[in-house]
Amino acid sequence: MNSKRAIAQLLQHLAGVGVTHVPHVEFPKPVKPATKPAPAEKKAALNPGGTERAMKSGRQSPAKSNLASESRRPSSGLRSVKELQVTSADRPDPSREVQALVEQKFSGPTHKADALCSLAGIVANCRRCDELATTRKQTVFGVGDPNARIMFIGEAPGADEDRQGEPFVGEAGQLLNKIVTACKLKREDIYICNVLRCRPPGNRNPQPQEAANCREFLDAQISIVQPEYIICWGAVAAQNLLNETRAVGKLRRQFFTYNNAKVMCTYHPSYLLRNPSAKKEVWEDMKFFMLELGVELA
Repeated sequence: MNSKRAIAQLLQHLAGVGVTHVPHVEFPKPVKPATKPAPAEKKAALNPGGTERAMKSGRQSPAKSNLASESRRPSSGLRSVKELQVTSADRPDPSREVQALVEQKFSGPTHKADALCSLAGIVANCRRCDELATTRKQTVFGVGDPNARIMFIGEAPGADEDRQGEPFVGEAGQLLNKIVTACKLKREDIYICNVLRCRPPGNRNPQPQEAANCREFLDAQISIVQPEYIICWGAVAAQNLLNETRAVGKLRRQFFTYNNAKVMCTYHPSYLLRNPSAKKEVWEDMKFFMLELGVELA
């Protein structure tokens, strides 16, 4: 019998006899015995009574869980046998709670702010993406006017955002603030969020499944705020929101429609930090956008 089957049978047996938790203990690497154990010793090792005695004495052999992420998580003392067997498909789905929020008829900014606050609480407990949930410091939900005419959507939090819990506060965020000011807008009058609400390790691009897991929350934010205009900053935001495959360069200087909002796409501020020559193109995009709002920029 291979080790995985033996572990599975052991877990099933423990659950069957009413054992729901096992101690989490660090063990040294096992030393290979010089000789094979006698058949009687094998039976004793698999004997339920022997197993229980081993547990009481702290000598239980560590089980290699098929959930690799569990081995990386910090120990919290006792672990549930059921927890060791849980998969992402078994986790509670907050869809009903989210749906109940977005189906409300919002009477004003205060009502919208309350709904966004409730949604932020749901997001804070989300663990749909194992890697992101175990590496984040906190979720980064969104910030700004809950009744904003304009919504900004970026790709994902970076290190500064993960630390402060607010989108676009790092170096790219500072550049975004300068763009906003140059457009005669105020940051606090805009609602700002991202495709993801957790920082991907190493600031890598969001994976398709991660974006899909978080899409419900993005759509809920849009439904609650009900912006007239959305600006997608970068390819990740543009392609995910609009279900596009074209590069940002092909999506610029035109309006798309998502729900009841007009959507414009341009380069992400972090791209401008790496490619300063693209700032001119973004400025042309913003002039195009502001003209739609009736404001002509020099």
